[in-house]
Amino acid sequence: MIRDLYNVRPVPAEGEGTAREWAPTAPTQPTPLTPEEESRYQALLFSELGNQIADRGTTTYPAHTPEDRRRLVAVGQRLSAHWGMPVRVTADDECRMRLSVGPVGAVTGG
Repeated sequence: MIRDLYNVRPVPAEGEGTAREWAPTAPTQPTPLTPEEESRYQALLFSELGNQIADRGTTTYPAHTPEDRRRLVAVGQRLSAHWGMPVRVTADDECRMRLSVGPVGAVTGG
């Protein structure tokens, strides 16, 4: 995936005046998405995760921040409304969320 780099500046090596590497100018917090970017990203997740759930009954996706987790819950709710059946969104571990359909506790291929 190609991403544009925002909020970056060259960082000179110690004792040198030339730039050797790139580092963010802001703290490690990500730059929030614009409303248009958020809408496009949720549409992408809706399509991609929906296809994976339709094929396998379950899928996982990384969710490193509360914003990522909120976004996946919203996508799960949209999929539930679209399909007319509940889509469960649960934490697999501290960095991944699982979206699934079917009976609780069922393990499907994936």
